Amino acid sequence: MAASSRPVTGVAWAVLLLGFWLWGRDTAWGPGGSSAPTHGDVAAVGRPLGVDLPPSRAPIPGAAEPLRVEIPALGVDAPVVPRGLDSTGAVDPPPYETPQTVGWYGPGTTPGAAGPALLVGHVDTETRPAVFYDLSAARPGATVRVTRTDGSVAVFTVDDVRVVPRDAFDPRAVYGSRAPGRAELRLITCGGTFDRATGLYTANVVVSAYLTAAE
Repeated sequence: MAASSRPVTGVAWAVLLLGFWLWGRDTAWGPGGSSAPTHGDVAAVGRPLGVDLPPSRAPIPGAAEPLRVEIPALGVDAPVVPRGLDSTGAVDPPPYETPQTVGWYGPGTTPGAAGPALLVGHVDTETRPAVFYDLSAARPGATVRVTRTDGSVAVFTVDDVRVVPRDAFDPRAVYGSRAPGRAELRLITCGGTFDRATGLYTANVVVSAYLTAAE
């Protein structure tokens, strides 16, 4: 999200709140994603046919909090801080003063535990790209590494990339588990185009991944 949208930030992130009551419930979201323009004219690809993905592994015991997230293919290596809800009831994103920081929805699932864990980050500021600027360029098969407070590293594999219009946001699809009992991860930022009239982006980029290893 852009810093120029600060006065209405809660509106942009409030859509995330719609899915919290569904947290951890099982739902299906079939293969293949919708394509839509994002910053830099990069389009989300969903899950292309023929991509060979590794099997999932069992969730990591314990609920250790995340400290750092790495996405080597995108050059992301960022600290993670816990976030809750702001005074409007929307997800409180990372501060604009630290645009290279990723927020973890602390009341929800910890990365590596069973269920979908949520990481959110800004796409840009008024002057430069932010931590998830290239998130829409993620591709199925890419690795996401989350270092946890217990010293373990939860290794996830991306299996789906989508751009979801704000007016068509389906919380069941975004927040529901893709497979019962599996440890999953959602990485979310703003996408689509920036509407200067409203100060908002028109969509969210949603990258889904699942646990495939632990170190």
